[in-house]
Amino acid sequence: MKKIIVISAHPDDEVLGVGGTLLKHQSQGDELYWLITTNISEDSGFSKERVLKRQNEIKKVEKRIGIKKTFLLNYPTMNLSSRDLIHMIPKISDIFNEVQPEIIYCLNRSDAHSDHRFTFDAVMACTKSFRYPFIKRVLLYECISETEFAPAVPEKVFQPNYYVDISKFFNKKLEIMKIYESEIGDHPFPRSMRNIESLAVFRGASVGVEYAEAFQMIKFIDKD
Repeated sequence: MKKIIVISAHPDDEVLGVGGTLLKHQSQGDELYWLITTNISEDSGFSKERVLKRQNEIKKVEKRIGIKKTFLLNYPTMNLSSRDLIHMIPKISDIFNEVQPEIIYCLNRSDAHSDHRFTFDAVMACTKSFRYPFIKRVLLYECISETEFAPAVPEKVFQPNYYVDISKFFNKKLEIMKIYESEIGDHPFPRSMRNIESLAVFRGASVGVEYAEAFQMIKFIDKD
């Protein structure tokens, strides 16, 4: 059994980028954890109904994926900045030491959304092998509507080098994504069901399977 943690800046990131892979881990008996760095609140201008709906969405996704525990940092959504890192890093460090994950799935380093980028910076500060010897793999995932809209310059391009066959789990991934109904639109909106399937088909065709999710492996430590 492996301990896995997936990092989201916002609920829906995890399903878009890692949903099928998490379901595959679940089927293999692995232990799943979820860290979400931001949240919505009435103080941030959201209605009470919208806030409650979002929390219910999180609980539904937890159940469908089989998350053992979810950690909410509750930073205001769309407001993360470098000033938050001094507080975020110790909080994430404590979570990693509690969970002791072997595999980390994190947002891409150069996504268009600044919440994603600052989340990445905070997580990477907590992956040093001399402080977190239990970490063996760190992978970045692509998030539709954010990764592909990042500036297409060499140092910012998502470079997939690790693929997971999610063919058996893809339909369930789509079902779970529908929980976030307010985040889904009609084609050509980026977060459409058609586009989610198109990306999975493209990644699958790249490696000879029906549907796949792609990752950029940035650390792999081969040890018992």
